[in-house]
Amino acid sequence: MPIERLRNWVLRVARVPPEPRPPEGTSGPVRVFRAASAYYLYRQVRWGLAQLGGAVGLGVGTLMLPHLAQLLWFPFLIKLAPFIEALAWVGFVLQLPVGYAIVRLDYELRWYLVTDHSLRIREGVLSTREQTMTFANVQHVGIRQGPLQRLLGIADLEVWTAGGGDAKADDDKHSHGGGLHVGYLRGVDNAAELRTGILAHLRRSRDSGLGDPDDERGPLPSGEAAPQTPSRLLEAASELLREVRMLRREAAPPSEEVQRADTSSPVA
Repeated sequence: MPIERLRNWVLRVARVPPEPRPPEGTSGPVRVFRAASAYYLYRQVRWGLAQLGGAVGLGVGTLMLPHLAQLLWFPFLIKLAPFIEALAWVGFVLQLPVGYAIVRLDYELRWYLVTDHSLRIREGVLSTREQTMTFANVQHVGIRQGPLQRLLGIADLEVWTAGGGDAKADDDKHSHGGGLHVGYLRGVDNAAELRTGILAHLRRSRDSGLGDPDDERGPLPSGEAAPQTPSRLLEAASELLREVRMLRREAAPPSEEVQRADTSSPVA
C-alpha cells in the first residue's frame, strides 16, 4: 500500500524506531500503546473540514479574481487570472494526498509508554518529539475533551510536571511559565483509567521517598503563605523578642546617676 511504503520510507529516513524504547533503568512492567482508532477518525474529520474550507475559499477567490482585476484595472492581472486560478487548483489537488498521508503517519507514529516510575510520549512525523516525564515530578493530571471527541468517546490526557524531564526535541508549546512542562496523551479512549493509574504511580513514588513531600499537599490558593515548620516559627519568635528588647532599651529614660553626672559637669 502507498501509505505503508511512505511510512517505511519516513521511518528509514528519519531513523525512527518502530516503537519507543523504555527509559534507561526500567526494570518493572512496561505498557506501550497508541491513540485509539477513533482518534484517527477524529483527525480525518478535522482534516476533511479544513480541506472543505480551503476549497470554498479557493472557489470564492476564483470567482472574485477577474472582477477584482477589472475593478482595479490591472490588465496584466486580467490576462494572468486564468493561469493563477489553474495553478491554485492544481496545488490544492496535489496537496490532498500529501496531507492525508501526514494525518495517517501522525497517527501511526504516535506512541505512549508507561512504566512504574515514568511516562514517555513520542509524536511527530519528520520532526520527532519525545518526552519522558517522571511521576515523582508530576504536579497535575487533567482530562480535556471537546464536543467531537466526546461524540467519538476519546479524550486528551494532560500531565503537568516540574522540570520537564528528558526530551529529544522540546517545543515551546510543551513548556509553560513557572518551570512547568506539559505532555499530552492525545486521543485515548481510557483517559480516566490512565489518570487513575498515573496518580497511583505518583503516590507510590512519593511513599517510597521520591520527590518533594511538600508536593503532596498540592498548590496553595493564591495569596496564601506556605505553612512554616515549628523550628522556623521558633526562630522567628526569638528574632522578634530580640528586636523588642532592643527597642525598649533605646526608648527607656536615662538613669538618675547619668542625670546627676550631666548636671555636675562644668559648663564650657
